[in-house]
Amino acid sequence: MTASVEWSIHRLDTVQKDFEKQLAALTCWNHSNDQSVENAVREIINAVRTRGDAAVVELTNQFDGRDVAAMEDLEISDFSSARKEIDPSLEKALEDAAERIRHFHGRQLQTSWDYQEDDGTVLGQTINALDSVGVYVPGGKAAYPSSVLMNVIPAKVAGVRKVVMTVPAPGGRLEPVVLAAAHIAGVDKVHSIGGAQAIAALAYGTESVQAVDKIVGPGNLYVTTAKSLVFGTVGIDMIAGPSEILIVCDGKTNPDWIAMDLFSQAEHDEQAQAILISADNNFLEAVATSVSRLLPQMERRATIGASLSRRGAFVKVRDLDEAIDLVNRIAPEHLELSVENPRDLLPAVRHAGAIFLGRHTAEVLGDYCAGPNHVLPTSGTARFFSPLGVYDFQKRSSVIECTAAGAQRLGPMAELLANGEGLTAHARSAALRHKS
Repeated sequence: MTASVEWSIHRLDTVQKDFEKQLAALTCWNHSNDQSVENAVREIINAVRTRGDAAVVELTNQFDGRDVAAMEDLEISDFSSARKEIDPSLEKALEDAAERIRHFHGRQLQTSWDYQEDDGTVLGQTINALDSVGVYVPGGKAAYPSSVLMNVIPAKVAGVRKVVMTVPAPGGRLEPVVLAAAHIAGVDKVHSIGGAQAIAALAYGTESVQAVDKIVGPGNLYVTTAKSLVFGTVGIDMIAGPSEILIVCDGKTNPDWIAMDLFSQAEHDEQAQAILISADNNFLEAVATSVSRLLPQMERRATIGASLSRRGAFVKVRDLDEAIDLVNRIAPEHLELSVENPRDLLPAVRHAGAIFLGRHTAEVLGDYCAGPNHVLPTSGTARFFSPLGVYDFQKRSSVIECTAAGAQRLGPMAELLANGEGLTAHARSAALRHKS
């Protein structure tokens, strides 16, 4: 007989006087790092910057329980053979998912453009891919081949010349499925390095690790802190918090489906957040019943129970309009609109990382194989961040070409504006051409 699992969940109702306070407390996530963590990460970064390979080897042995003598032991020269170590059906699933991800992201490609004005002046924009990208893939607690596909494929579609992947190998163990995904996605080089030392090596380079232009990929608090500290030397994707799901339901979806969708994000981490919003109180109770019945069956039931108890919530609203208002205020990473006519609500949704429409569109499909990226803004940052995509691996340069007639037209305007700012050299630079 399956043992029961302790769990609870916050119950909020928009008619409550203290609803706003409760909602703010529930959705708040403090990104500030513990000072001891930041100090430790700074020491690691400094060690890698000053001692290069030697520091990376030393730190990898210390934190990952390895016993390697040199950086050569941390480079995976042949990761194509990992495809032979996994079940053929899993390899086929990785290939199929990769193709869908590649197809979707191909539509995001930007191209250079220009236009010519009447006097012959040409204005435009050129698009170029980054030269190199570092992809950090977590390891230890679980294997994340989907993270490999989602981070590497958009970079390759963008035209990035070199993609370097780092992945920790605690005790020397590397998951074949992760290496197989790396080969399928088109990774150029793999180092079995984890933690802040991997981020430092990618940012500043060592004798054996090439410094890259941008670092992407999720990680623990030490990895996230390291990414924030090297930002500016390299670009980064985002500072991500725990995973989130927000489900809006009209009360007509199978409550077991909704409970499992909540579990799908709650099982990531004790700090993950799963929220259900509905105007139907009876449905909220039905989902609670489903949670109680299904939770003991889950392999990660302790994590799910802790996540629901700490940051999960059932929110009772007056109607779907009020539900969408809450969606835009919370700006969730994943949003499921599990309602009869989800497209009627879609135009009102302004802030969400990924939106899943209808009763049959489980969020987990987006995690693995639908095609859109699963690297999404968390902790309300969907208000100003977008999903990872090809555009994150391309950069734009402006192009300006003036004819003599164009310089005559633009020069006086620039001269006036420069003098207005007190920058006389700017003004004279323009005047020398239009007055010649």
